[in-house]
Amino acid sequence: MRRRDVLKAAAACPLLSAWALSSGARAAAAAAETAGGARSLRHAAARRRRVRPSDPDWPSAAGWQSLAGAVGGRLLAVPALCGPCVERADGPACRDVISQIGNPFYIGDQPGGTQVSGWLDAWTPAPSAYAVKAAGTADVVAAVNFARERNLRLAVKGTGHSYQGTSSAPDSLLVWTRAMNKVTLHEAFVPRGCDSKADPVPAVTAEAGAMWIDLYHAVTSVAGRYVQGGGCASVGVAGLVQSGGFGSFSKGFGTAAAGLLEAEVVTADGRARTVNACSDTDLFWALKGGGGGSWGVVTRLTLRTHELPEFFGAAWGEIKAHSDEAFGRLLTRFFELYAVSLFNPHWGEQVAVGGDNTLKLSMVSQGVDKAQAHAVWAPFFDWVTASPRDFTITAELGSGARAARGWWDPGGKDRMIQDPRTGAPAHHAWWTGDQEQVGAFFHGYDSLWLPATLLHRQARQRLVEALFAGSRHKGIELHFNKGLAGAPRHAITATLDTATNPAVTGAFALAIVAGGEGPAYPGLPRPAIDLDAARADARAIDRATAALRHIAPEAGSYVSESNYFNTSWQRAFWGAHYPRLRAIKRKYDPDALFIVHHGVGSEDWSADGFMRLVPVPEGRL
Repeated sequence: MRRRDVLKAAAACPLLSAWALSSGARAAAAAAETAGGARSLRHAAARRRRVRPSDPDWPSAAGWQSLAGAVGGRLLAVPALCGPCVERADGPACRDVISQIGNPFYIGDQPGGTQVSGWLDAWTPAPSAYAVKAAGTADVVAAVNFARERNLRLAVKGTGHSYQGTSSAPDSLLVWTRAMNKVTLHEAFVPRGCDSKADPVPAVTAEAGAMWIDLYHAVTSVAGRYVQGGGCASVGVAGLVQSGGFGSFSKGFGTAAAGLLEAEVVTADGRARTVNACSDTDLFWALKGGGGGSWGVVTRLTLRTHELPEFFGAAWGEIKAHSDEAFGRLLTRFFELYAVSLFNPHWGEQVAVGGDNTLKLSMVSQGVDKAQAHAVWAPFFDWVTASPRDFTITAELGSGARAARGWWDPGGKDRMIQDPRTGAPAHHAWWTGDQEQVGAFFHGYDSLWLPATLLHRQARQRLVEALFAGSRHKGIELHFNKGLAGAPRHAITATLDTATNPAVTGAFALAIVAGGEGPAYPGLPRPAIDLDAARADARAIDRATAALRHIAPEAGSYVSESNYFNTSWQRAFWGAHYPRLRAIKRKYDPDALFIVHHGVGSEDWSADGFMRLVPVPEGRL
């Protein structure tokens, strides 16, 4: 029976399970499963290779029907996001997909959707064979057990925001947590089992499918508090926490992972574990920045909330220098300003250093009112405007602040874009500045943390020269909120108690160099990618990054925003923490059910996650 026929049968009877079959059918199904199970056990004994649909050990129709029954009929065949366009490019279904391809919420609502459309010479979106659209922890347990017992490739996805394509795995079973999106506030939360060890604190619990806009709406817009999360509104909470997680205000509040109080995670043995500082403490630590998709399926998380600052604000504008010499002076003057007035918990986000001698300001603040912001920026703005022969203001310079409680309230298309679909929650909106990321196809991408020592007066010229040299090849963004040097001591301490590379605490910024183009999903009607131009762009990214590595040769890299081809990813992502993470991986997932590209333990497996490259640890057979 083809998988399409299996799912048609499941759809006709949503509660289809073994007990619903006739006695004869039950016997046939049992026999088929017994035979199939014996074959699977023979292959699983060595655990050398995951099973594909073309293999004789692939689950039978009855096996898939049993899983459908176990999860209440929520087993889906997974179509490609642009599948309708392959079938009929001028049809209404294709036109509907094209009309929504710039909506991150729509893409996340599709089982085959990924928020980026691939990476040159690296990965291409490809749907799983089946997906369990989990409605609760029991569904996740059933899916994990099914995959483990039948030696299937398992993939996990909440919103699909992985740049590395870690939630896209053809021929796999997908655990899709998007529908698990409940958010609950707590006035006084104590992790389970920690009654005598921890004081109650305000907190928020989110199921795995919740997005950061859901938490910001509940915690800030409604309750008037703050939770440290991600800057992109449609990113999933669970994935960001497992990767460490930076937001616009991380310079003041630290990483999302540092705020984790407790999590429920279904591990490879099918157990739903509640982990915190008092229970399974090693796994709890690994979930705090050890990388998404490597440890199990996180089903819910509880995060500390903070007192909300009175103001959130911003500074903006773009300046073009008329000569290389003037551009060098512009960069020097800006970093003098940054080192003296912006290198503190109040200012985050980014500036972009362009190859056309432009400096673009896109910074945000917390706890700073309008007058204070103006006082910080006015001397720099005045210095620029006083030299019209050297500089042109290509986008208005300004600064300001507003009441923090309304920061994430949709405020028109010049600020946030609301999900236009009928029935969409009113608070579902994304920042206009994130639009170009939706569906992006990457030519290349790299990042490295720049140490705060480069801000010292005697080192600033080296920083300026490296940024200038690198920008001759490709524009460079400096994300100040993704380096925690300058953050409060309590934020640094909390981050050092996570699996994130400790280098982040000594870095003043994360430098990002990237390039790409608009959506290129398989099947999407569009001109073919110019491969020669795309590869030239990728080489330019490498050259720009190399210029920065001259001043930061041992710099780490942020796992969620990094080079797909980084050969030193273990050190770059986790530094000295990697051996500890490897040991935790062996303890909770010895047969590596959870494998993702450049995830902990992935060096033991082929790039597609199907073939083990090293022997199974002794005692695991």
